[in-house]
Amino acid sequence: MADRGRKLALAPSLGATPPVTSVDRLKTAMDRFLSPSETARRFGVTTKALRLYERHGLIAPVRSASGWRTYGPAQVTRLVQILALKRLGLPLARIAQLLAGRDDLAAVLALQEDVLSRESQRLARALAVVRDARRRLASGAVLSIDDLATLAKETVMTTEPDVKEMAKLLKPFSDRYFSEAEKEAMRSKAIDRNETIQNWDDLIAEGERLMQSGVDPTTPSAQNLAHRWSAMSEAFVGGDTTIPERARAMWNAAMEDPAVAAQLAHKRTIFVYVKKAVEHYKKMAGK
Repeated sequence: MADRGRKLALAPSLGATPPVTSVDRLKTAMDRFLSPSETARRFGVTTKALRLYERHGLIAPVRSASGWRTYGPAQVTRLVQILALKRLGLPLARIAQLLAGRDDLAAVLALQEDVLSRESQRLARALAVVRDARRRLASGAVLSIDDLATLAKETVMTTEPDVKEMAKLLKPFSDRYFSEAEKEAMRSKAIDRNETIQNWDDLIAEGERLMQSGVDPTTPSAQNLAHRWSAMSEAFVGGDTTIPERARAMWNAAMEDPAVAAQLAHKRTIFVYVKKAVEHYKKMAGK
């Protein structure tokens, strides 16, 4: 492999990691070509992840004359773009679409800056609330129920949107796929709207606990959740088989918005887990 008049001295044994020569160490950062292991170490990823990005067409390592994968300036720049967009919660397929034919690192970083700026503002408000509560406790004051509610809302719920907050985030997308009459019809099926919202929050929290505990979606505890989740969902469908399809389309559209995807990234992992549980539940139930 020609690289500005030099070649990498790479280990010939199969499966070995190509060493970085002393000549490489004298080069500037932008002149260096890194081995997969060094690239992974420097950027906090795994070599398995690098292979995954390669399979998805997101990054194309440069091959040496001996066939080794190496990562130079262009590949490292692309890797930074990938990692920035993943931090925003975007799936690899969407990242591939955004990066197709583009190498605009500045635009990706601007997008990341916007999302991180909003996150930092929320965290700053939460920090101010915590500091105020500590100051009042230190002075001998007793926090009221309202004070504790504010503390919980600003700290616990700041980075984890509940069902109401998710509804606000998703509203621009739900407006595309559902008429106001349809949304009102679905809302009217709830006897007690606040109770329904709380039930959904509880189901999502239960799904998170099972997922974090490593419980397989096909086990009885996960299937019990899937049964109740399906029952809640079917209560709002009312026989209209197009609603689930449109709901999926709405969700996919929302996930293509980096700002929304970043705020719902953790929820999405929970929903993926629950989806597997529900699919298994319906399969076993013959639905």
